[in-house]
Amino acid sequence: MAYGLARRELRPRVPLRPGEGGKHGLTSLQGLAALSLDALSSVAYGPEAIVLALVVAGTGALTATLPITLAITFLLAALVVSYGQVIAVHPDGGGAYAVAKADLGRTASLLAAASLVVDYVLTVAVSLAAGADALASAFPSLGHDKLLVCLIGLALLTAVNLRGIAESARVLMLPTLLFIVSILGVILLGLLRSHPVAVVGTDQPVHATEALGALVILKAFSSGCSALTGVEAIANAVPTFRPPSVKRAQRTELMLGGLLGIMLIGLALLIHRDHVAPRGGVTVLAQLTAGAYGTGWPYYVTNLVVTLVLGLAANTSFGGLPVLMSLLARDHRLPHLFGLRAERPVYRYGVVALALLAALLLIATDADTHRLLPLFAIGVFIGFTLSQVGLVRHWATQRPPGWKRRALINGTGALLTTLAGVILLFTKFLGGAWVVVLAVPLLMLLFARIERYYTAVGQELGLGRTPQPPARHTGSLVIVPIGEVSKLARHALGAALALGDEVVAVAVHADPVRSRALEEAWERWNPGVRLDIVNSPHHSLVQPIVDYVQRAAADGRQVAVLIPEVEPKHRRYEILQNQRGLLLATVLRARTDVVVCLLPYRLKL
Repeated sequence: MAYGLARRELRPRVPLRPGEGGKHGLTSLQGLAALSLDALSSVAYGPEAIVLALVVAGTGALTATLPITLAITFLLAALVVSYGQVIAVHPDGGGAYAVAKADLGRTASLLAAASLVVDYVLTVAVSLAAGADALASAFPSLGHDKLLVCLIGLALLTAVNLRGIAESARVLMLPTLLFIVSILGVILLGLLRSHPVAVVGTDQPVHATEALGALVILKAFSSGCSALTGVEAIANAVPTFRPPSVKRAQRTELMLGGLLGIMLIGLALLIHRDHVAPRGGVTVLAQLTAGAYGTGWPYYVTNLVVTLVLGLAANTSFGGLPVLMSLLARDHRLPHLFGLRAERPVYRYGVVALALLAALLLIATDADTHRLLPLFAIGVFIGFTLSQVGLVRHWATQRPPGWKRRALINGTGALLTTLAGVILLFTKFLGGAWVVVLAVPLLMLLFARIERYYTAVGQELGLGRTPQPPARHTGSLVIVPIGEVSKLARHALGAALALGDEVVAVAVHADPVRSRALEEAWERWNPGVRLDIVNSPHHSLVQPIVDYVQRAAADGRQVAVLIPEVEPKHRRYEILQNQRGLLLATVLRARTDVVVCLLPYRLKL
């Protein structure tokens, strides 16, 4: 089916502005800035989530932070290797969705698409909310305006992405570099110092309510897995890289995995050594920053950089979700407008849809990070598992050289992500994961219904089948509504005479005096076209013309209505023009089957 959305090989090229085209894509470093900030910035809340889960067993349980982080880092390594293979096998992007569609069938692909959409929207909300938390750690007075801060950040990020992914990547290069340097500085200086330089936040008494058992450790592991979200974003947006896009994307994936693993392990070592427990008014990362830098200007700069990067981390979703939505539109599972690209290489409808959904989620949760985190990782772990199971089947089916080793890697990854996903679901279900469990099937149902609609439309239109030759009509009629003799009427009649065998002008008047004046003017002009005047005692314009057109088309004759419209040169004057032509066209399309054409007459002012 190709209705509403052209096949890729036949899609017309959109003229690009100077500097766009192949060189307009992402380099590896730009890809790291544009598509990896979600994963990299998760060090601001991933380790803290582990601490919050362990502290219920007392401060002594915080020693488990390091082994849990090592387990999460091992899972990260498996995912990075796996997604490097996803990039090679599916260079058109789509990540888990592309893999599931190609290797696991329709239902699995719907599940992958729904889970990825949920994850991308949550990524935006969590990143902005965590950024607001980091800002409040440095400036406590802003703690009461978190939602406003988040919405302002969302608006700015949307505006940047509407200009294009490469432009947004250039904007993100410096903040990304500053963030990486700041976090590595915290780790390096913190490990070199024998004890924290300063302590920030208010002391909170810790009361152990549970023993450090398997359940607490599993909860901490599942909470820390929020640090892995965003690893798949590069595989979803491979087409946005410069050629050779596959190699650049794989290189970016390895850079992401290496940096994230180093930062997670380094922060876990500091938490383990210094027994960092939650304190009032500050984040765990802010405590580690104060311990390394003190409370001078480096502390405030680092918190501001973390805030900025957490806000910009939502750019991962803006780079990945619009591309995924374009693939869904191409597969007739979303409205085809999501597959339309603007003059710049941007899927703007996808960008706007993501911004609106994220804004609604932030408002619904009042930008509370701890209310959002239980929803966060479920969707992405579904995608992790599906992509790796799909690759196992791909290798087993294609059997290229070395396929057993690749299948073993992906099979191991699938086992680990399945285990992590089950743990996440059971430990976070009552904490809010039930929302994702409900949302994913609803999205699958929505995609399936849209696909079924497009399939039915294709059958009704006979797409893919050779239709009968068109019926030949002897004599077509073009009806031109006019108001008076003018250049506008001449413009419209000239176009109508070129379109049809017979042309008739129709005027609607309620005043007999004006009707006679129009008839006399028409006779003096003598354009060679018949004029029919319809009396309208109730001063209605649209309905009399609709009735006239319905009578003219009653015998099955081919009828077209050509409606002239005055179009001012400057937009500020558009409100001064009446919209009767547009209203008439809308009613004719709703009540008749005739051809309706709007003919612009462009003014010079």
